[in-house]
Amino acid sequence: MTSEITLFVNPTAGSGRGARAAQPAASALREAGFSVRTVLGEDADDALRRAREAVAGGTGALIAVGGDGMMSLALQAVAGTPTPLGAVAVGTGNDFARALGLPVRDPAAAGRLAAEALKGGKLRAVDLGRVGERWFGSVLASGFDSRVNDRGNRMRWVGGRFKYDLAILAELAAFRPIPYRIRLDGGPVTEIEATLIAVGNGSTYGGGMRICADAVMDDGLFDVTVVGDCSRTTLLKVFPKVYKGRHLGHPAVTVHRVSSIELAAAGVTAYADGEPLGALPLTATCVPGAVRVLAA
Repeated sequence: MTSEITLFVNPTAGSGRGARAAQPAASALREAGFSVRTVLGEDADDALRRAREAVAGGTGALIAVGGDGMMSLALQAVAGTPTPLGAVAVGTGNDFARALGLPVRDPAAAGRLAAEALKGGKLRAVDLGRVGERWFGSVLASGFDSRVNDRGNRMRWVGGRFKYDLAILAELAAFRPIPYRIRLDGGPVTEIEATLIAVGNGSTYGGGMRICADAVMDDGLFDVTVVGDCSRTTLLKVFPKVYKGRHLGHPAVTVHRVSSIELAAAGVTAYADGEPLGALPLTATCVPGAVRVLAA
């Protein structure tokens, strides 16, 4: 393995934490004997192109510095390759790193962990979801939650988990159940009315909401959480339980474990890892061991 490591940096992540985090992470890697180069981009497309060039050039690891959006970009570069992926999680949500038990908002600790994992060969093969050519690591959201995500992303004046709480309240005013058509593992098409359907490779989204609380990232399966048709009052009672994963016991909630799912609904945009994925319909497939992560 080459001793050159690539830091893939989003300087604007977490209100500027990305830029500040790169230095202590790089210092920890250099102290461990690694050569570090930094990759930034003029925009997301340019950053991804540069990351793919680093991977194709044989970098020893690609370490994403930022939040879940940066991790999502990094996944597009390393998925299906032998290049290990590291995380210096300093964004707003950090759900991918949190699911893997990696340091959050501690760039020096994240750098040290990455260095130790590289030296000790501590790599964990984890699954990824795939929709067309797009990979995701945590949760694919569709329905009420994706609309909350969309609204939350527009709330530039407030940060952290609180903005998602505000977005939930705002979206409740326009809430209507959504007619879905779903197919699980190539079985029959089922028509249901639901509030949301979340497809979890990881367990959380939105900065710690445990929507797919029992999802395991290396079992080869998605956990699909379906919140059925319910009233605004019921939704207000159930949704706060998402932070502890206690919503899974509610009679309006069902969970399926599948390797693939087809989702269709009119007027619904899916999000994956907090980033817009596109309008339904779509097919998501769980790809076992699609990426090797620098782990503790």
